[in-house]
Amino acid sequence: MKIIDDIKNSPAARNILIFLAILGPGIVTGSVDNDAGGITTYSVAGALYGYNLLWTLIPSFIALVVIQEMNLRMGMITGKGLADLIRENFGVKITAFIFVGLIIADIGNTATEFAGVAGSMAVFGVSKYISVPLTALAVWILATKGNYKIAERIFLFFSFCLLFYVISAVMAKPEWGAIGHAFVHPQAKLDNEYLGMVLGIIGTTIAPWMQFYMQSAVIEKGITVKDYKFALIDVILGCTATVVVAFFIIVACAATLNKNGIVIKEAADAAMALKPFAGALASQVFAFGLFIASAFSATILPLATAFYVCEAFGFEAGIDKRVDEAPQFYWLFGSIIAVAVLIILWPNAPLIVITLWSQIINAMLLPVVLISMIYMVNSRYIMGDYVNNRFQNIIGWGTTVILIALTALMLVSPFEPFFQKLFFRG
Repeated sequence: MKIIDDIKNSPAARNILIFLAILGPGIVTGSVDNDAGGITTYSVAGALYGYNLLWTLIPSFIALVVIQEMNLRMGMITGKGLADLIRENFGVKITAFIFVGLIIADIGNTATEFAGVAGSMAVFGVSKYISVPLTALAVWILATKGNYKIAERIFLFFSFCLLFYVISAVMAKPEWGAIGHAFVHPQAKLDNEYLGMVLGIIGTTIAPWMQFYMQSAVIEKGITVKDYKFALIDVILGCTATVVVAFFIIVACAATLNKNGIVIKEAADAAMALKPFAGALASQVFAFGLFIASAFSATILPLATAFYVCEAFGFEAGIDKRVDEAPQFYWLFGSIIAVAVLIILWPNAPLIVITLWSQIINAMLLPVVLISMIYMVNSRYIMGDYVNNRFQNIIGWGTTVILIALTALMLVSPFEPFFQKLFFRG
């Protein structure tokens, strides 16, 4: 009893308990950033350019914090999810356009996550015909038999497991002096491949579905304005974890693959390629991190999609609901998982094409989502006195412009040979 009384009388102890109660949405959302697609992007960046692209993590971190804070603030002030707000302020047509694109993209993204499960478990000699169905079953059981508190604790554990990439990078014996030099004196290039990788790293940290999931998680957890400073710490910690994991993935691949001229196409290739240079344990740790990230994201992605679609159309949603209480939510969740699993298990499925087009759709939709968000978070009718300040608007609009440039680059690059023939005929 004395311990309880001491806690009640200690402001510091009370603050810690409040923070622990609020902890979750920011860290989980930030950690899911490091999914199979993100890990692949960082691995390829390290393998191709060594430490030279580490500087991109600084603007990525700033943009991620600012955008996630907007979601946090909108959720707390309005008590509504992002899908709800977009429908109310922009109408059904724009909402339908965003959602149809997001559902298609998220099916492709979920398939990519299960490809990460298959590739990572292959390092340990486990067939995809065993690892993928078992992981899908575990994801379904977690969603249908658990509740939000249990799921969030598991998600937080998954987030912690991503720190295994720190071990993998340290075992690769990187050149810390060269890493410091890469931050202080970055070597920027203007060729299309380098520019595409820069934009890819910035773009992979901010996905459309993340904005919907973050705001929905804030509402489901019941976070209000009085909790703002603790919730903001949660957001900053999540964004920090995202960038820290990205940093060590790039470092691990730069110290081994780039140094030895090894070219890779996906994250599973990086795990296999690490073995001759950093040892079997480093390879296995990298693969385990990929498995955790892929399984983690294979849970969150379809959950987020089902949640914001049901939210927009007024259906019951949330893993605190039973299947008979939210049939549309669980039907959509299960359908996305089932289609993604079938794609992965289908012989000779074009996974690279699926991954590419899901990322293209994401890149096309993200500016629409961000423009909608920035408009609403600057509306005093919606936000009252909690509108954006100038710095937040500069970062928000700057990120949007960069991502529009990324979209244009992704769409135009396949036609580059045509333009070269048209304008530069000898």
